[in-house]
Amino acid sequence: MADAANDLEEHGMVRTLKDLFAGAAGGIAQVLLGQPFDIVKVRLQTTTQYSNALEAAKTIYQKEGPLAFYKGTLTPLIGIGACVSVQFGAFHEARRRLEAYNTAKTPLNPGLSYAQYYAAGAFAGVANSVISGPIEHVRIRLQTQPHGTARLYSGPLDCVKKLSAHEGVLKGLYRGEAVTVLREAQAYGVWFLAFEYMMNADAARNKIDRKQIPSYKIAFYGGLAGEALWLASYPFDVVKSKMQSDGFGDNQKFRGMNDCFRQTFRAEGLRGFWKGIGPTLLRAMPVSAGTFAVVEMTMRAIS
Repeated sequence: MADAANDLEEHGMVRTLKDLFAGAAGGIAQVLLGQPFDIVKVRLQTTTQYSNALEAAKTIYQKEGPLAFYKGTLTPLIGIGACVSVQFGAFHEARRRLEAYNTAKTPLNPGLSYAQYYAAGAFAGVANSVISGPIEHVRIRLQTQPHGTARLYSGPLDCVKKLSAHEGVLKGLYRGEAVTVLREAQAYGVWFLAFEYMMNADAARNKIDRKQIPSYKIAFYGGLAGEALWLASYPFDVVKSKMQSDGFGDNQKFRGMNDCFRQTFRAEGLRGFWKGIGPTLLRAMPVSAGTFAVVEMTMRAIS
């Protein structure tokens, strides 16, 4: 009996490691595909010097060169790989726990409801926020700092040290963590829900196993899930970017998340919460498509 329990535990650990590995592969693909779009999005969210995404991209290219679109890439390349790894690992672990609960409650129908898919995705988002909060804070600081000799940080580690030195790790490096948790829960709840709905509907419609769904469909469904993610969570992201690019001490504009929401609404109205949505949605399709396709194909290869 003990040996059987140990075998089950070991098998579960192997599955979790596979989920984490596949997620890391998807995270690397996500960063390489999405970083140029992301810097344009952040500049539009945090400054008023650009009238639209195309102008922002042209100005960045002309003044800072093509490599500027990959400013701050090292942090997300390492960090987002870890983040996506945690997202998929946490989602699949939550999904397995919910399936076990359903099996015990209704053995004939152990499948997840779509509310449970959302809950598993939201859990993955909250778990991910612990590392995504500081990683994205550092990335935003590096992306929005002045160019050339006026730059504030020499690199990611210097940025971490300086942010932590301002008001400590929690108020400095982890600034904006409350809104990050809200964004991640909503975003990844919707992301995984949308993808699983489309995959399950395809398998049922064509009377095939999930593993038989071709890669181009996986990429397409993943891309649509990415659009749903941002449409469901973008206002939280705007507030997060504003807080994480805000000054310190006398230069700080926002006292906290609620104050940032209020000031943004007073100054810009509802439109202020959707600045930069164009390049974000443009980025979401290829990035999310690539992430899900790489994760799904990696899982099939190592299973």
